[in-house]
Amino acid sequence: MKNKFLWGASESGFQFEMGDKDKRNIDPNTDWWVWVHDKDNIEKGIVSGDLPENGINYWDLYEKDHNLAKEIGMNAYRIGIEWSRIFPEPTFSIAVDVKRDENDIITEINVDLEAIDRLHSFANQYALAHYRDIIMDLRKKGMKVFVCLNHFTLPLWVHDPIKAKKTNLEDGPLGWADSKTVIEFVKYAAYVAWRLGDLVDMWCLFNEPLVVAELGYLLSDTGFPPGVSSPEGYISVHMNLINAHVRGYDVIKKWDTKKADEDSPSPAEVGLIHNVIPPYPLDPNNEKDIRAAEHFNYLRNELILNAITKGEVDIDFNGEIDSDEFFPSFKNKLDWLGINYYTRVVIKHSEKLFFEASELTDFEMVKGYGHECPPREKSKAGLPTTDFGWEIYPEGLRDIVKRLSKYGLPMYITENGIADAEDKLRPMYLIEHLKQVDKLINEDKVDLRGYFTWALTDNYEWASGFKMKFGLFEVDLDTKERIRRKSADIFKEIVTVGSVTEEIEKKYL
Repeated sequence: MKNKFLWGASESGFQFEMGDKDKRNIDPNTDWWVWVHDKDNIEKGIVSGDLPENGINYWDLYEKDHNLAKEIGMNAYRIGIEWSRIFPEPTFSIAVDVKRDENDIITEINVDLEAIDRLHSFANQYALAHYRDIIMDLRKKGMKVFVCLNHFTLPLWVHDPIKAKKTNLEDGPLGWADSKTVIEFVKYAAYVAWRLGDLVDMWCLFNEPLVVAELGYLLSDTGFPPGVSSPEGYISVHMNLINAHVRGYDVIKKWDTKKADEDSPSPAEVGLIHNVIPPYPLDPNNEKDIRAAEHFNYLRNELILNAITKGEVDIDFNGEIDSDEFFPSFKNKLDWLGINYYTRVVIKHSEKLFFEASELTDFEMVKGYGHECPPREKSKAGLPTTDFGWEIYPEGLRDIVKRLSKYGLPMYITENGIADAEDKLRPMYLIEHLKQVDKLINEDKVDLRGYFTWALTDNYEWASGFKMKFGLFEVDLDTKERIRRKSADIFKEIVTVGSVTEEIEKKYL
């Protein structure tokens, strides 16, 4: 692999930060905090009952984690910043100039210096200084730093998931179902870019935005807030997230004007971290299954990318771009693409639409493959499944990265990992997926520049709590001790050599 290839791990704020014994560093100001503490959600089993304030305490122990990362060969790290920590109180009163078109799509948000000054007076300077310390520690250890501004959570003043659910999106605050959230998010992005731009070149506005839309507004039984089933809400959220990305891109470019690294092409490289799911037709000789899989791929993997690279915003989800669905101000708003890959999906044609708002949803995800498997068993293809019940399918990583290389962007694998408490499958998982990375670079000549595992340590896995163990290092939740798993040694050996060798395969498989 290339000498400048990045080897790292990814983390998010809500899943990693909390857990100090005195509860000094809890952040109760998010929709997810309220969601996982809600008694009704706990009693119904919508969430696990595990609480994030009992977590791994990255907020205090970040230096120890960074030392572990460095020791196993990592030269990059991706962190998340919590919007609710920076702005625990509403910023609605801070005026910015907003332009909208006839479809209520926001075409411009001008955050000027006066607005930045007012945001500065609203911001939690302690939290901001602490994030600077975290980034500085990574940089001191020689790591390239990627900063993600939104990883699922929203400030409670932006989104009250309990009220939104109880009123079926009639009353809020409604989060991404309300275009006002786009404006507030862009203010936050502008301010953080202004304050941290001297330390950060690699920005990401969103981690897995479609997960928020799909699991929160279509699949109401997944444990994601607000837990409603509303195709109209899904489309609205989808569009607002796209809108927030392109307008956030603009303000980061405006307010981050300093290079943090000499080798960066510009002061601010702005990406999207996209959880991609390669679809495979159940019957590869059945035209309807093939077409259904292509429809899934378009809606799930490519629609959002077409919007922020080509300016083609498929508002009605029909696969055609009409004249009023082309937005010049959305074009070329992506500098790099982050790929989060865990498993595939197997698709068959269905006469019943997945949601009636789009005729392209003529597909059904086949149980026994991909995410639709029993845990710790075998898929219908005879492949092992994780503690989450996700089929291990390494070839899907190569397939989807090759497919998305058509966008001509530098790519990073920004998440790839496995829930495996016993660390029995993770050695094979790492080796087989990194063999696909080798092939992508050396055989397919794809512009793939880094691999970030999820995760360095175990973490709080949203509605599943602490049950799902993704770390190269186990964490004792009582003592907060980090306990090295065999997989950490495997990762280190692969990084040291720069690829998966026959010796490593023979040693660990």
